[in-house]
Amino acid sequence: MGEQATLQPRNDRSGIVLRVEDLWKAFPGKKKTDPVQALKGISLFARAGQVVGLVGADGAGKTTLIRIAAGLLVPTSGSVAVLGLDSITQTLEIQSRVGYMPQRFGLYQDLSVQENMDLYADLQGVPRPERPEQYARLLAMTGLKRFTQRMAGDLSGGMKQKLGLACALIKSPQMLFLDEPTVGVDPVSRRELWKIVYRLVEENGIGVLLSTAYLDEAERCNHVVVLHEGEKIAEGPPGRFQDQVRGRVFWADPPAEVKPRRIQSRLVGQASILDATIRSGRVRVVTQAAGAQAASDLLQRDWRIDLRPAAPRFEDAFMALIPRTARQSEVPPADLPGEGAARAGEVMVRVQGLRKFFGGFEAVKGLTFEVRKGEIFGLLGPNGAGKSTTFRMLCGLMRASAGVISIAGKDLRRAPSKARSRLGYMAQQFSLYGQLSVDENLRFYGRAYGLRGRHLQSRMDWAYAQFGLSPWRARPSAQLPGGYKQRLAMAAALLHEPDILFLDEPTSGVDPVARREFWLRINGFAEQGVTVVVTTHFMEESEYCDRMLIISQGENLAMGTPAQVRALARSERLPEPSIEDAFIALAEGAITPPAADRDVDI
Repeated sequence: MGEQATLQPRNDRSGIVLRVEDLWKAFPGKKKTDPVQALKGISLFARAGQVVGLVGADGAGKTTLIRIAAGLLVPTSGSVAVLGLDSITQTLEIQSRVGYMPQRFGLYQDLSVQENMDLYADLQGVPRPERPEQYARLLAMTGLKRFTQRMAGDLSGGMKQKLGLACALIKSPQMLFLDEPTVGVDPVSRRELWKIVYRLVEENGIGVLLSTAYLDEAERCNHVVVLHEGEKIAEGPPGRFQDQVRGRVFWADPPAEVKPRRIQSRLVGQASILDATIRSGRVRVVTQAAGAQAASDLLQRDWRIDLRPAAPRFEDAFMALIPRTARQSEVPPADLPGEGAARAGEVMVRVQGLRKFFGGFEAVKGLTFEVRKGEIFGLLGPNGAGKSTTFRMLCGLMRASAGVISIAGKDLRRAPSKARSRLGYMAQQFSLYGQLSVDENLRFYGRAYGLRGRHLQSRMDWAYAQFGLSPWRARPSAQLPGGYKQRLAMAAALLHEPDILFLDEPTSGVDPVARREFWLRINGFAEQGVTVVVTTHFMEESEYCDRMLIISQGENLAMGTPAQVRALARSERLPEPSIEDAFIALAEGAITPPAADRDVDI
């Protein structure tokens, strides 16, 4: 698969808390003679006092490996030893000594924070005299002390993840398994979760094995293992990966009149370019060979752009490692018939004085903003800020308490059906019918949008061609890989040719390769005139937005272009801040936000 950078255990084998040797795992396929190989001869180890990260595209085998190590799956062959115990014959003893947090932790939504902790303490056999001290430590560590009586279902996403981690730690584990613990968590909560993990590592000396969809988190690990289609293709300290792409990473600074996404679109998919992403208003380029000449030649056809060397990161090396055949970067240009009905620059979403009350609690406090035709508009905020409530009101899924919402000139409160007919909606969680095939889902949603006969079939044909879904026509949607589920959901949302596309954390839990493909498609639709409103916890993705609104506690903190938001955090100490830097500073009150009613035209 590729040259492996392998870190071998030292002669002194003490301190190894996880040892995986020649691990294979197959799942039944459609035919008994055609099993699906999820893991193919994986070998790795983890030491006490270290964090080992698993990264890879969807279907790489990360979750399968963690579940086997936690004693929840039996391998087809090979061996796994956890704390010196065999994962097959000593499963119960392993489970009593480790903490395990799956991607969607099994909290009981109708129980309070305290009741969830009591339940997991009962399940893990924690003696009652030990609980008060342990609870106090975990509640202080996670910041949940003030919320012990709140129902788990009423917690924000970040608080739920922290409660899940507290429940996994209820019995002071000797090793911790975390399967994408920060998915759907805002940057502030993500940073807090990492502080908790490293405090455990430093104070208790435990070993941690985690998988992550955030490649910047891989840089925080002591050791990283890259998986692809069930195979280990590389491993080592993050710095060793960066060395492999040194001299092949560059910044392309776009001219003032050119959007970065146009430059990115020109570079992506070219044989000489391994990766092109937007970061801090610039395009970050990874080339196939050393030197910037190939990228420069591609850009000089239209623009006079000089490329500058950039310090390599783990993300650059990861994209260079993933086989090119696994990357779906050849995204066809968007073609949405009928989208020219709206005038260029026309306001497609108008929100004035938007409010939402839940009893006596005001979740959204008088938000006012506009989104124009062809814009990508980001709605950002920490967990619990009110952005999900705002988003649901914009889509007509929740009634506003006060204010005006206009969608493509239609008042959502007075003419909801006409307004909804102009928008497409893609939910955070995959919400199509898992038991129905891809074809059946598309046909169902097309009919729900009022499409019939030849028109419906032509739109389905468009979806198959645009999203590469033809090979999966007859496959139940629940069995699709994560990236293809995302494609199907977007295809269903666009079948009726909406003017406005609402995307609620569409890349949450999606691997870096699929995220790149997703944004290439969104960029194409925006260039064709579709208006996009998106929420995301990936701050790097907000760079694709033309403008963004950051809210906290239901109020406007800042609104403007990515460059304007980044500028809020600029200082002598931080001359080139990222949007994440500005987001965290705004959320924590470290910088004074602009006036609440300020909207900067781009």
